[in-house]
Amino acid sequence: MKGSPQTAETGQSMSNASLADRTFAPRLGEVGGVPGSRADIRFRILFVCTGNLCRSPIAERLTRAALGADSPVVVESAGVRAVPGTPMSPESARVLAEMGADPGGFASRRLTCLMLEEADLVLTATREHRSSVVRRHPRVSDRAFTIIEFGVLAEALIAAARPATEIAHRLDAADRASVIVAEARALRGLVRVDALDIPDPFGGLVPVYRTAARRISVGLSAPLKLLTA
Repeated sequence: MKGSPQTAETGQSMSNASLADRTFAPRLGEVGGVPGSRADIRFRILFVCTGNLCRSPIAERLTRAALGADSPVVVESAGVRAVPGTPMSPESARVLAEMGADPGGFASRRLTCLMLEEADLVLTATREHRSSVVRRHPRVSDRAFTIIEFGVLAEALIAAARPATEIAHRLDAADRASVIVAEARALRGLVRVDALDIPDPFGGLVPVYRTAARRISVGLSAPLKLLTA
């Protein structure tokens, strides 16, 4: 949704080996990343929306809850028009708590090219956000998807039992994540994906946030199933 932060929630291929071998130290103060507790982080997921107040924080915290605190996969979020340091919306925090995820300690971040460079997977709320991400950093195009698109592609992997089995046999979540991205990239354009966008709930009532959160949860269901199998 377009508008100011106050009125709206404000490609080159990489081989599986190169993705798995990348190492990033966690940023100080990350929640669930985990704050300074792991030096062997090898995969970063970055969720992107507009203001980093509703959709991307919900996606971030649901994913962190599913992966667990000791995962080598770091999960972060940012907004293309975010005002840094803003708490997530109270409605988002309420919905996250209802879904069993921790909303505590969140502060919005404005999207930067460095974040995109470091990310191994970028998942956006809408097609417009994905286009914005790719314009800013074209090399991320092969690893940037909308949340819904990536979810449908992951469902296709599960339906094709062989790739899903090969992913499940990998014991490390970072290795699994690398393979899922590579397999999803190969399926792009071959699997029909409808209704790619998650509407902005900003300014709506709590039921509107619940609807957005459910849609995010559905989009993440198959990828998280593959990651945690």
